[in-house]
Amino acid sequence: MNQRLLNAAMDAAAQGWPVIPLRPRSKVPALHGELRCPRTGDCTGGHRTFEQRATTDPARIERCWATGPFNVGIATGPAGLLVVDLDTLKPKDEEGTPDGAANFTALCERAGQTAPATRRIRTPSGGEHLYFTAPPGIRFSNTTGTLTPKVDTRAWGGQVVAPGSVTPQGPYAVLDGAPVANLPEWLQKALTAPQRPATTPILPMPTRDTDRYAAAVLQREVAAVAATAEGGRQAELLRAVRAVGRFVAWGDLDRATVEAAFTCGGESAGLSPAECRATIRKALDYSIRTAWPRRTA
Repeated sequence: MNQRLLNAAMDAAAQGWPVIPLRPRSKVPALHGELRCPRTGDCTGGHRTFEQRATTDPARIERCWATGPFNVGIATGPAGLLVVDLDTLKPKDEEGTPDGAANFTALCERAGQTAPATRRIRTPSGGEHLYFTAPPGIRFSNTTGTLTPKVDTRAWGGQVVAPGSVTPQGPYAVLDGAPVANLPEWLQKALTAPQRPATTPILPMPTRDTDRYAAAVLQREVAAVAATAEGGRQAELLRAVRAVGRFVAWGDLDRATVEAAFTCGGESAGLSPAECRATIRKALDYSIRTAWPRRTA
């Protein structure tokens, strides 16, 4: 047992924040997903999501962390938290682009507010997590860039890595151990304001019949994903991406375009960006690896 990680899980649970195990030195949950659910144990009566399996029970936590050096994830929705994630710049970002911290400061200034004082966690990349208590009666979901670029939020449907966890890039550490503040009213309004629905990126103008057919299949499958109800969203996304993957393997569709389109469809259905990315990448990798030559299609 890694005592430091067990302590991190216990510390979060003591705050009333349900935790889940993450893969060692990773941000990825170590729990099975809906597609691989064995329908045994906790899931005997049907698949239980990570939010349903997250726990504050010290005995369960100790049993779990006794089996491996798991990082610690906090299920933000059941914890009653909304966490603002200030992201850092990526290598592909244009030089001079403001990072999440700068954009959040500018957002506060535009609202005539000072940056809220609350619990702050430093991420291995140099970003920050700002913890807030979500108001009762409002069920916030995850957002990506809704408030401002490079600023995401995690609430229902999401999780954050707890301090004490470590990845190959470094540790998650407490920057400011101040009490968790209530979510400011001006941020509540910004997050609950009507948002434009995600839309599928416009595809390049097809030049061949095969391109036109591939584009039509992509549009149809993305629409099917977006219309899927809770309970089968990941399975439908996996199926749809695999149905389109052969066109990427054959060169009829650009992979980045397909990923962007299905990410929009998945988020419209209510999946988190992380869930979309993982499922899409897995399905495309499989389809490209197993696609048959066009001449035998």
